[in-house]
Amino acid sequence: MPQQLLLAALVITAALFDLRTRRIPNWLSAAGLLSGFACQITLFHWEGARDATLGAALALLIYVPLFALRAVGGGDVKLMAAVGSFAGPKDWLAIFLITAIVGGLIALIMIAVKGRFARTFRNVGILLTELAHLRAPYRAEQELDVSSSQGLRLPHGCAIAAGTLLYLAYSTSSLGAGALR
Repeated sequence: MPQQLLLAALVITAALFDLRTRRIPNWLSAAGLLSGFACQITLFHWEGARDATLGAALALLIYVPLFALRAVGGGDVKLMAAVGSFAGPKDWLAIFLITAIVGGLIALIMIAVKGRFARTFRNVGILLTELAHLRAPYRAEQELDVSSSQGLRLPHGCAIAAGTLLYLAYSTSSLGAGALR
């Protein structure tokens, strides 16, 4: 239970920073990563160390390419590595999938509120075309760079927090099998 509470506190704090400043501080992600390893090792010894390493590594394996394509920011990458250290690879993958769904829903709401459907469909076309040609989409369209002020920017830390909290709520309920082992 302390492991889940620390993880929840981490992602809620990150979401608040992301909403307020559009950044997730390095100190927060580093503290989260170290706390995840400490929890895993304290609770599960060598198996915990292995799971923390594999969870953080899986997060980096998926998020570093997204960062290279400028689809997510560096703070998002580091936050997800910290979440991975708490969750281990199996639970992190579930958190990632829920986060992707939540992020998509938030994006659809933002697109609707801003009235950007046509522009978004155009950008999706550019994105798919550029990726099919093995080119970074942000080079063809400035709006596809997460750091650009021209694009519609999703506070991904909020999606990560929502995905993590939903996973924790489900897995600790009577329906789930128990969060984080």
